[in-house]
Amino acid sequence: MNKTDCFNLGYVAKLHSYKGEVSLFFDVTNPNDYSTLDAVYIDVDGILTPFFIERITMKGKGFAKVKFEGVDTENDARQILKCDLFLPLEILPKLSGKQFYDHEVVGFTVVDEDYGEVGAIVQVLDYKVNPLLQIQNEKLNKEVLLPLGNDLVQRVDRVQKELHVKANPGLIEMYLS
Repeated sequence: MNKTDCFNLGYVAKLHSYKGEVSLFFDVTNPNDYSTLDAVYIDVDGILTPFFIERITMKGKGFAKVKFEGVDTENDARQILKCDLFLPLEILPKLSGKQFYDHEVVGFTVVDEDYGEVGAIVQVLDYKVNPLLQIQNEKLNKEVLLPLGNDLVQRVDRVQKELHVKANPGLIEMYLS
């Protein structure tokens, strides 16, 4: 399994017990969607390694207590501490309309209703209070940050790889002038 075929689910946050249990942090919109996982890939030294789940208990705020098969001691658990978790892209349901996954739009061109082409999405900064699109305008070599709230996204064109938006008046010009 390659990282390009996967999405980042979160990471191994901390040790939970001396019997090899760990706390995982699911960095997703709805962590409870993953409460029935039977396996995850963990990035161990740059290699995605499958880990099978014996039991999982959701704890709230994106955390879950997990016991992996073969991880039976505190020392075993330390080997995967702070490692990233991955799942295959194909398990994600297809989205339509204005909905999108953060990783899906990286590289898409942002086109504003008034300004026109803004630049390419570098990443979605998933701040809880105010998620932002981080956009790089190559022509001017400038960065643009657009808040994802207030119906910013008007249309997602997956074929053309474009995200059509309507930013507040003057916001884009503030960055690019």
